[in-house]
Amino acid sequence: MSTDLVTARTGINLQEANSILSKSKKGKLPLVDENDNLISLLSRSDLMKNLYYPLASKLPHSKQLIAAAAIGTRPDDKKRLQKLVDAGLDIIILDSSQGNSMYQLDMVRYVKETHPDLDVIAGNVVTREQAANLIAAGADGLRIGMGSGSACITQEVMAVGRPQAASVHSVTSFAARFGVPCIADGGIQNIGHIVKGLALGASTVMMGGLLAGTTESPGEYFVNQEGKLVKAYRGMGSIDAMEDKKAGVGSTDPSDPKASNAGTARYFSEGDGLLVAQGVSGSVLDRGSVTRFVPYLMAGVQHSLQDIGVQSLTELRQGVIDGEVRFELRTVSAQAEGNVHGLDTYSKKLYS
Repeated sequence: MSTDLVTARTGINLQEANSILSKSKKGKLPLVDENDNLISLLSRSDLMKNLYYPLASKLPHSKQLIAAAAIGTRPDDKKRLQKLVDAGLDIIILDSSQGNSMYQLDMVRYVKETHPDLDVIAGNVVTREQAANLIAAGADGLRIGMGSGSACITQEVMAVGRPQAASVHSVTSFAARFGVPCIADGGIQNIGHIVKGLALGASTVMMGGLLAGTTESPGEYFVNQEGKLVKAYRGMGSIDAMEDKKAGVGSTDPSDPKASNAGTARYFSEGDGLLVAQGVSGSVLDRGSVTRFVPYLMAGVQHSLQDIGVQSLTELRQGVIDGEVRFELRTVSAQAEGNVHGLDTYSKKLYS
């Protein structure tokens, strides 16, 4: 509370608000209407975030960060959905290894019927036929990928999946006809893979293992046998994840023999007497804080577009469609030539 109160009228723009805060030397600026009723409160930290994080995804009318959450496709997930919506959810993601199922199709229809303003991202899919069913059910976005994640062994164990580049190109070219954006989910190991996913039509890419080693990600640090600092990382299809009844959604009572979590629900394994792994547990190298690593990824994408000779992602995708930006199959010799060679020793430091 303050007796020397500095206020501003509602509707003021950020530049004017920043000017008032700078002159008043205060940390908060109450926004009031013509009757001096408090409408909202602007803080100096809000302005600093807007300055330093201009690309943050925000709602246009309130400037609030967009909030998304994931649920499964079981009946109990409808209760979870309602609680999330009550908390102010903007986007719901339906998490499943095989998105083209009757469970997910029913859940997409349910969400669009009960919460028509809520955006639904469905998946995962790898073919046009799978995408068509989800789009027809009402999906607003799609996740593409099956068996391409760093900790995933679905293609090896189940003989099911598809190369990620082929999946992304096929599904995005189809979904674009209906104005449905797509996420390339899995297989991102470096900046080059990000650029390839975007060039093939994905609106964005999803990174698990690449960001798993950052300070802010969950998991415990430890030193491996080579003396390197690493962080524990596991796939949702691993036995460890599926046996962890405290992970994710579903019944989390450890005494419940039918308790499920995000791992078992994702692979339709609830109640199975024998769990079949579609993922592994392991570790990833420490990558430091995301505040340094993500800017490195962003700068790398910009340099990649510069080397290709395009000025935007739109121009990059159009170049691929027009044949001006081309992909070329590289032989084993070409891949070796394109990597480090001919040196006795070298150190590989990616950024500083």
